[in-house]
Amino acid sequence: MTVTATEPLSATEGAPRLRTIIPVLGVAQILAWGSSYYLLAVLAKPIADDTGWSPGWIVGGLSLGLLVAGIVSPRVGDTIQRLGGRMVLATSAVFLALGLIGLALSPNLPIYVVSWLVLGIGMGAGLYDAAFATLGRLYGQHARSAITTLTLFGGFASTVCWPLSAALVSHLGWRNTCLVYAGIHVAVLLPLYLFALPKDPTKKTIVSADATHEGGSRVDGPVRKGERLLFALIALVITISSMISALLSVHLLTILQARDIALAAAVALGAIIGPSQVGARAIEMLISRFHHPIWTKLASTVLVATGVGLLWMGFPIVAAALVFYGAGIGIESIARGTLPLAVFGEHRYPSIVGRIAMPSLVMQAASPLLGSILIERLGADGALGVLFAVALTNVLLVIILVRMVSRHLRPEIIAASAGC
Repeated sequence: MTVTATEPLSATEGAPRLRTIIPVLGVAQILAWGSSYYLLAVLAKPIADDTGWSPGWIVGGLSLGLLVAGIVSPRVGDTIQRLGGRMVLATSAVFLALGLIGLALSPNLPIYVVSWLVLGIGMGAGLYDAAFATLGRLYGQHARSAITTLTLFGGFASTVCWPLSAALVSHLGWRNTCLVYAGIHVAVLLPLYLFALPKDPTKKTIVSADATHEGGSRVDGPVRKGERLLFALIALVITISSMISALLSVHLLTILQARDIALAAAVALGAIIGPSQVGARAIEMLISRFHHPIWTKLASTVLVATGVGLLWMGFPIVAAALVFYGAGIGIESIARGTLPLAVFGEHRYPSIVGRIAMPSLVMQAASPLLGSILIERLGADGALGVLFAVALTNVLLVIILVRMVSRHLRPEIIAASAGC
């Protein structure tokens, strides 16, 4: 028995052109990441100097925001599943603007923290996972190349916004910098979302055996009974990857300085990661048509494990280790968006992405504190050793996942997803 399912806009004649959608979402991702996730890399010290608030609480605001982003992610995915991404992304611009205004006007630490909770809603509704879900809703299996291209834009978020934030702070102060970013969300990103994205992707009714389970009844949830283990494993390996990247993004300079590398040299070495991410994503964009996304995920985990392992073993060319690591986390962003699409299909993709994002964002929120505890108790070398063991475990889990995916997908679906 078959049931009806809705077909995304990708399967109809009216799909908007990628040349319009990708620049809009790409610019929006750069500014959304730069004014939320990457904001405190520049503003934390000016905020502490101006207010006298605890640096731990100042940076902890971001962790609380990520926690809220994880909590709202399943609802965000379900909403995009039903209505498309236009209003969800527009809502994210509003919440990010409100949160930034709250930061700018916060007279005390509690209001500052509450403002980060508002920013967390905006992050959950406006960063990669929501953008990926929107592309999946629009283009179905053909969204793979769009997701890859979008990550190229996202890779420049810190490159663009760190210097911009520094310039704004030096001329206007940290509070007015937050207000400028809030104005950008309202005056630039909100109109872009509302006028450049389709109001509600046109849907038509199709008959699909893929929308049923044993017994022929309609499946209410995005994850079906026989797929729960597969879903859990995909969510686990993505969460572990997110934990590693979040921990190192905060503590890498500390770890490098513990190796008697001067701060200026450590900063220069850390800057290698960004170009490595973008370079790896560009290569993946060129070759993605020839392989299934599961191989992208495997390559990313192997590269990350190699980079972390070389750092832990004291490989003399630190730059080489960071190139491996940067390339790995670069294509991890692609795998995070494309693997669920290839495995679970386009009809449930936004809801699936929202549910996978939840544990990943929660772990990102906890990772800075976890890294601090590891470094304090084990030292930099001990913390790297633990991280290397976790990275190797993730490689083994992905190898198991490769076997599960190969059994789960029909050969024609594997071929189709590799060719998108």
